Amino acid sequence: MSLRDKRPQTSRQLELPKGNRGEAPTTSGGEEASLAASDTGRSGTEQGADLMERVVSRANLQAALKRVRKNKGSPGIDGMTVDDLPGYLREHWVDLRERLLAGKYQPQPVKRQQIPKAGGGMRELGIPTVVDRFIQQALLQVLQPQFDPGFSQHSHGFRPGRRAHDAVVEAQRYIQEGRRIVVDVDLETFFDRVNHDVPMGRLAKRIADGRVLGTIRRYLEAGVMVQGVLANVLLDEVDKELEQRGHAFVRYADDCNVYVRSRRAGARVMGLLRRLYAGLRLRINETKSAVDLASKRKLLGYSFWYGRARMVRLRVADRALATMKERVRIMTRRTGGRSMSQVAADLRSYLIGWKGYFRLADTPKIFAGVDEWLRHRLRAIHLKHWKRGTTIYRELRRRGLSHVGAAKVAANGRRWWKNSAQLINVAFPISYFDGLGIPRLAA
Repeated sequence: MSLRDKRPQTSRQLELPKGNRGEAPTTSGGEEASLAASDTGRSGTEQGADLMERVVSRANLQAALKRVRKNKGSPGIDGMTVDDLPGYLREHWVDLRERLLAGKYQPQPVKRQQIPKAGGGMRELGIPTVVDRFIQQALLQVLQPQFDPGFSQHSHGFRPGRRAHDAVVEAQRYIQEGRRIVVDVDLETFFDRVNHDVPMGRLAKRIADGRVLGTIRRYLEAGVMVQGVLANVLLDEVDKELEQRGHAFVRYADDCNVYVRSRRAGARVMGLLRRLYAGLRLRINETKSAVDLASKRKLLGYSFWYGRARMVRLRVADRALATMKERVRIMTRRTGGRSMSQVAADLRSYLIGWKGYFRLADTPKIFAGVDEWLRHRLRAIHLKHWKRGTTIYRELRRRGLSHVGAAKVAANGRRWWKNSAQLINVAFPISYFDGLGIPRLAA
């Protein structure tokens, strides 16, 4: 009897609640939701041959659904939203499950979308459907525990319990130890150029379930990279070679930085990496890669500078800071026609996350300057809203500005930017913006 013949012939229908968004689903009446039959009917004698049964297990699918709903995201080519997913699964899960267990599930093509790149040009994104993201997440949750323990300790991307901050702090330590030259390698459109046969060959050495392998390959052919697991599986060979040679390095997804003590050593490492990546049929982006002073390069939005006693400090990289300011400019346009409360809500949502990510930066003066620049723009919005000199005078007087000061500003009411940097500060002090809930970066 074949393994396929051993699968159960029936399954109960998927039941998911319509409410409790973002939480693990439960059913009314105390009955458990049946995402999949727990009795797989497989002997399990072949190590790892029952991976697909684990993928469609009830607990795994509930966790996957919770994560997908929490992450939200845009619809794929079918237009289905994350909020539509539970209802769709209630109706179609039996068929989806049978196709997965039979190894015949076919992901839909991704929706192609162009977005501007920070350094100019456009980047093409592939947006999967929410159903494919749900199944992808379920696959990831089963594969990740199998692969992750064997990955390098210097690999930080797409791994549970690891963050970009860990990679930045590790790099900071290497530079402080005297490795002030970095071999900064960027791969050329990695997720677009990966030859499917290469990662699939690596996976086949670790996965015995052909249905899982076939599903992953079809995801790749549809334009979907299964999160970062495949990137880590593929690039782990490079990590292990660097470890064996005793190099100090950090890797986050396809970004790899190796820290050395001289440019000559850096040139040798760059040659080594070219050979290693070529063996994986990957190409280095020569325009973005370099052997240079670590203080002149960036890593995950951060860059490095030397403080007192040559202590290595962190700051926001110039490009990351410029990108943030451009985003803020768009939010604080004087022609936007929005109220100050609406502008403040948008800024709060964006800046809280931005400040949290760049909390390691040790540049209070730079952040204080950005804070003042932002308040300057917000004061200009108020002047624009008031428009007429008589309105400007009345509102400024009401906010405590003197007759002379209010009259001076009102007389030049159309000069929004210049006026917003002068006496108007009295009418709109820092405490006013604190009251709107706009976070201070320097605080």
